[in-house]
Amino acid sequence: MALKITHKDQEFFVGDTVRVNYKIKEKDKERLQAFDGIILAIQGTGENKNFIVQKHASDSVNVERIFPLNSPWIDSIKKLRSPKVKVRRSKLYYLRNPKAKTI
Repeated sequence: MALKITHKDQEFFVGDTVRVNYKIKEKDKERLQAFDGIILAIQGTGENKNFIVQKHASDSVNVERIFPLNSPWIDSIKKLRSPKVKVRRSKLYYLRNPKAKTI
């Protein structure tokens, strides 16, 4: 169970809000596409680490994307903010289905 990943001498933990700039190839051109979200999980060991980022889209739709850490298509990862409270779980899958409180 990995709790942190290191990319270009920066450490990222589960629960951090990050912006991943990913290279998209369209025919003969390349462009950068940003994907903002919360790191839900880090999987794998050594060179084979993947991390799952979840983004909240409109109409309460969540979009998840799996990024291989050592992919040449990842341009940069930037930490936007850390969680307010210390995260005590290695996988934050409970954020997938938020339930409203009933009174």
